[in-house]
Amino acid sequence: GGGQAIVWRNVVLMGLLHLSAVYALSLVPRAHILTLLWAYLCFLMTALGVTAGAHRLWSHRSYKAKLPLRIFLAAANSMAFQNDIYEWSRDHRVHHKYSETDADPHNARRGFFFSHIGWLFVRKHRDVIEKGRKLDFTDLLDDPVVRFQRKYYKSSVVLMCFVIPTFVPWYLWGESLWNAYFLASILRYTISLNVTWLVNSAAHMYGNRPYDKNINPRQNTLVTLGAIGEGFHNYHHTFPFDYSASELGLKFNPTTWFIDFMFWLGLVTDRKQAPKEMIQARKERTGDGSA
Repeated sequence: GGGQAIVWRNVVLMGLLHLSAVYALSLVPRAHILTLLWAYLCFLMTALGVTAGAHRLWSHRSYKAKLPLRIFLAAANSMAFQNDIYEWSRDHRVHHKYSETDADPHNARRGFFFSHIGWLFVRKHRDVIEKGRKLDFTDLLDDPVVRFQRKYYKSSVVLMCFVIPTFVPWYLWGESLWNAYFLASILRYTISLNVTWLVNSAAHMYGNRPYDKNINPRQNTLVTLGAIGEGFHNYHHTFPFDYSASELGLKFNPTTWFIDFMFWLGLVTDRKQAPKEMIQARKERTGDGSA
């Protein structure tokens, strides 16, 4: 729609990336156990750069973070290699403002494939660009950490997404560069991309809607497990300002645990939460009765 031309470069690069990730799986049995643990640690850091960083901090301003934490989250975001913080947050705010319309960058009404990865294979719909220009993003560039990461994004991605994940296993415990590169960089990166994309696709199509049955986003347990707490998506789109992106309590939400730990360390302030009374009233008014 909207005269969206195919971006063949992205199609080819993503195809090669996923083929490389499939090959990387064959290397798992002969890799050092520390390399696999390191790859998972890199995955967690990658995820936090998106969930706690680009998403909950910069996109929604659901809490405030002091400079050392913002620097860490920016570095982790470069490890994620999903566009710089400014672009990621800009597109995400447009997604919330115009959810499930042609102005939504990954409109789930266009199907699972489009909302998962297909949106990256075509030029943005003209509505995404035109309506996105109406939103104010000046607060993002007011942050020197965001400006610095944006200015040096390409070099920071090379360092954080590929060089460091590959170098550490090779240097510290003698893993081959081949294994280290394909497992800690390529496989980890590919999995982290798809986990993030599942929030756009699966969590907008499969699951219950206990808070608002009139919107597409759903509560999806599998996405929650993979995306360290981002699968409570019906809640998040109903209360996007809440730093936990879910009801607090006995919920699997490692991103919230991380933010709470940073609060305990004094690096986080002003965590915003939806009051219990507001949540309950919304459930009764617009929920599907599933919770």
